[in-house]
Amino acid sequence: MNQPVVTILGPNGQPARQSMNYDGAGAGFGGVLRDWTPSLKSADAALLPSLDLGNARAEDVVRNNAFAANGVQMHIDNIVGHLFRLSYKPMHKRLGISEEHARSFATDVEQAWLEIAEDPIGCHLDAERKRTFTMMIREGVGTHTRLGEITAAAEWINRHDSPIKTAIKMVSPKRMGNPQGKANTQSLSGGVETNRHGAPMAYWLRNSTASSLGFGNGLGDNWQRISKTSKFGRLKFMHIFEPTEYGQSRGSNQFLSVMEQMHMLPKLQSTKLQNAIVNAMYAAVIESDLDTGAAMELIGAGDDNSKTPMEIFLANQLEYHQGANVRMNGVKIPHLVPGEKLNLQTSGNVDNGFVELEGSILRWMAAGLNLPYEAFAKDYRNSSYSSARASMLEGWRYYMGRRKIIAGKFASMIFGLVFEELLHSKQITLPRGANRGFYEAKGAWLNASWIGAGRMAIDGLKEVKESVMRIEGGLSTYEKELALLGEDYQEVFAQQVRESKERKEAGLPPASWVKMTIVENRGKELID
Repeated sequence: MNQPVVTILGPNGQPARQSMNYDGAGAGFGGVLRDWTPSLKSADAALLPSLDLGNARAEDVVRNNAFAANGVQMHIDNIVGHLFRLSYKPMHKRLGISEEHARSFATDVEQAWLEIAEDPIGCHLDAERKRTFTMMIREGVGTHTRLGEITAAAEWINRHDSPIKTAIKMVSPKRMGNPQGKANTQSLSGGVETNRHGAPMAYWLRNSTASSLGFGNGLGDNWQRISKTSKFGRLKFMHIFEPTEYGQSRGSNQFLSVMEQMHMLPKLQSTKLQNAIVNAMYAAVIESDLDTGAAMELIGAGDDNSKTPMEIFLANQLEYHQGANVRMNGVKIPHLVPGEKLNLQTSGNVDNGFVELEGSILRWMAAGLNLPYEAFAKDYRNSSYSSARASMLEGWRYYMGRRKIIAGKFASMIFGLVFEELLHSKQITLPRGANRGFYEAKGAWLNASWIGAGRMAIDGLKEVKESVMRIEGGLSTYEKELALLGEDYQEVFAQQVRESKERKEAGLPPASWVKMTIVENRGKELID
């Protein structure tokens, strides 16, 4: 006996067996995805055709949108802060030197670097003599947020009042592109020349000429080819971005996923503001029932008389209202002309769900920019301590990634150039006994981390207690905890020693934490 065949159908009416694949690659429930058929493209194929337009829109929205400007500033303030501090750590084991010699050498290098990099008057590192090193990193992070990449050229300028000849010229990524608008090829894409492995070899830039003085687009029309490195291997051009896949030659700005919302929110706010103003301007409106014929007759359509029937009608109404003593601020109920109605206008409904809609759009924008909503929207009304701290820590993790990958990479490139020159000019000397020279082990000699802005503390007391417990529990170190505050632990320790000595010399009692340490140590001695 033949068994009946049972066919299970899916929501679309087709046999379920045929539709057992990824839902996102199917037609979707009710066929909602059937017409959504984007083409599969590489990163460059998707980005480069609209790169200039996307960057122009991002620049425009940052200039004219308060939330966009705040998003860029949040990146700068949290990733870099007021001082981008070098923490130099040569790999002493790899270099065959003792830890003591490595620390002594690191101190000398940090002092020499600080003298050159952060001189606010000389601005020795900047080719334009306008920026300190920290200012250059801040500018770079802002540019990366708006345009998705950082570009800079390493110049060699002989200046009698500068301790170094290395100078960094900040270059706008907007100037990079294929010369004369040539089509992209396998070896030239988005203004970047690459070898057969995809490694960049040279860059094409527009030269700023007289057009940069406020005429045209200010980008220039002449093109210049700049090699990535000199024939001696010294870095000449820096291009920093975070690629998303193999072969990507240019970076994408962070506003592309929220551009529509960024553009429309100010229009929505302006429209709502105009609505509120109109509602506030008119306290009441008197309506009169007139048909079309009567209305046309009153406004004098087709009549050339000097005084129209409308003017006569309004004059009669005004005379009547004055005689009837119609008032708005009194208790008296106005007596109107027959056929008139008094409508009171109120602004109580001016919001009409706008706050919720605006909050939803701002959350979308904050997610696209990877920023905490509360700080991005400047809205802490519905935040508890736990939710605000969770949001802050989520943002902090993102900032640390950006600091390491973008700001830190740019800073390390500049540091490497300066370190090389200081070494050749004998301003610093490698420790004796090193088994490898600078060019043999650049990575070991240039190993460094960067300390930027400290993490914001919502409840300072809780944050400090947590840090102390982590240190005492062996889960962290003073170096890590002070880095969270944007400080260098070695500088803090040295300053504490100086202050303790000065307090003692001045006849002041030691700090309370010093007293507690002394008591604890004496108690341990008695126990022992």
